[in-house]
Amino acid sequence: MKRIYWRPRGVSNNALLAIAGVALAAIIVVEVFPERASEAYLERMLEATDLAAEATDAIRAERTRLKIPIDPIADPAGSGIIGVAMSEITSSSGNLLAKQTTVNPNWAAVAVLLLAEAGVEEGDTVAVGISGSFPGINLSLYAAMATMRLDPIIISSISASQWGANHSQLTWPDMERVLFNKKIFPYRSAAVSLGGAADSAAGVSTVGLAQLRRASERSGLLVIEPQNYAESVVERMVHYRQAAGDRPIRAYINVGGGTSSVGTHRSKFAYQPGINRRAPPKAALIDSVMARFLDEGVPVIHFLQINRMAQRYGLPIAPQARAAIGSGQVFAQRRYNTTPAAAALALVIGSLFLFLRSGRGRLALERPPRAGADYEPTV
Repeated sequence: MKRIYWRPRGVSNNALLAIAGVALAAIIVVEVFPERASEAYLERMLEATDLAAEATDAIRAERTRLKIPIDPIADPAGSGIIGVAMSEITSSSGNLLAKQTTVNPNWAAVAVLLLAEAGVEEGDTVAVGISGSFPGINLSLYAAMATMRLDPIIISSISASQWGANHSQLTWPDMERVLFNKKIFPYRSAAVSLGGAADSAAGVSTVGLAQLRRASERSGLLVIEPQNYAESVVERMVHYRQAAGDRPIRAYINVGGGTSSVGTHRSKFAYQPGINRRAPPKAALIDSVMARFLDEGVPVIHFLQINRMAQRYGLPIAPQARAAIGSGQVFAQRRYNTTPAAAALALVIGSLFLFLRSGRGRLALERPPRAGADYEPTV
């Protein structure tokens, strides 16, 4: 069935074809000349990935030194950064596939990309809240921050969920100390908490609590021990502000699902993995470190829902071997190049402007309508 539409008789077919041709050419230019989102940061992304791989090797060597066996079923890549199903310092359940997905140094490239897209630049101060649940993400983040020469204020947790840094002799602060002493990373946490709900080691046995305290003593770091949830949020914010002094905090980075950082279970998954610039309605009503920073206009980078993030950046789910450095779509994120896009838009607008300034263009706009005369049917 043929469709009938109407067009002004005053506008010639040649003019319409010319303008359509310009618009089509503009679309082709924008599509043919995309920009790799990571292109500007590629060198740093690769440098950070190399550093993350070196850190993983150092942790595996430390685990061997401590005679802590590596389970080939839980950790088929033999990374040494996958914990055990259950221990005295395990604070909550965990997803083994998600933990295995973090056994990939290319997460450091994701961290570089997210920091850059959040507007963080070399030398900036950032606040960091990490749990022991994802040591693979932790060391990738440290590698990214070191590569970008950032000045982080870090508060980390000692306990961890299943399959995380949940061995009593090799907690995250222990790993962090090893990497610092080996001069792989220039950072250590400014403070640690026992972890668990409200930083109170909730759900950990008496034996586990004693092990957490011994781990805190080994770290030699300041220990945050709030009395309740509200106090844990306040203590963390006060610590960040005091440590930052006059320096503005350019971003807050959270790794894991620590309640003081993310909020209670209702808000934990309300935030989007990756960059958040405002709190979702469900999460905004629940006090947390993330909600407070967002309320102040500080962007938040959220590392949770790991498998979802891996799919977004083209990283493998639960790899059976450590991925090659530089592999993954994160190194070739495709986006429209703003320069040719802006030029193409200007060209289309310019063509329309020139046509309207021409005699025929003015005639098409200014000629008063005459019933049944100015419009013709086109089939």
